[in-house]
Amino acid sequence: MRREAAAAKKHRARALARGLARRYPDAHCALIHDTPLQLLVATILSAQCTDVRVNVVTPALFARYPDARAFAEAAPTELETAIQSTGFFRNKAKNIIACCKQLVEKHDGQVPGTMAELIPLPGVGRKTANVILGNAFDTPGITVDTHVQRLSRRMGLTKHSDPEKIERELMELIPEKDWTMFSHRMIFHGRQVCHARKPKCDECTLRELCPRIDVP
Repeated sequence: MRREAAAAKKHRARALARGLARRYPDAHCALIHDTPLQLLVATILSAQCTDVRVNVVTPALFARYPDARAFAEAAPTELETAIQSTGFFRNKAKNIIACCKQLVEKHDGQVPGTMAELIPLPGVGRKTANVILGNAFDTPGITVDTHVQRLSRRMGLTKHSDPEKIERELMELIPEKDWTMFSHRMIFHGRQVCHARKPKCDECTLRELCPRIDVP
């Protein structure tokens, strides 16, 4: 029975993924960037901040600090002022400077393209690493942000609340080639339909596949 339940869950997860693909064919990373470094910095800034706000800040930021060495040598107070509107700016500035110092010292100023090399960087966890890998290096990865975390539980794809455990479980359910786009589409769905407090279930094209489990 356990094996049948697991097979049914995988079948439903893939049906959900197909439904998301139909609804959000143009889903993409909402953080505007031209290089892996810009995406790395923007993703650090996006913590507890909207992508819209980050995109307002980054054009001037990237013009002022064009490469990893420029960020590494930035005066903390000046960088803090430049990113202040993204919130938690002191900690973010500290992480960006420390991260870019490591990029200069260990990676010739370039953002590395593997999970093992990204994770040790200050301010970079698995979520940020998967954003970078999936969008800058075309390496499939599942990004578990607050939307993916909430929707995965609400849709009955996981009972976990720990992001890494959710990531591992989704990796078993969704084909590897679809991991990055599945993440984008879940995020789009969370922003547009499956809201935290008042999900628009009546408008949801996935409602027949979703058990609509209440989650905190």
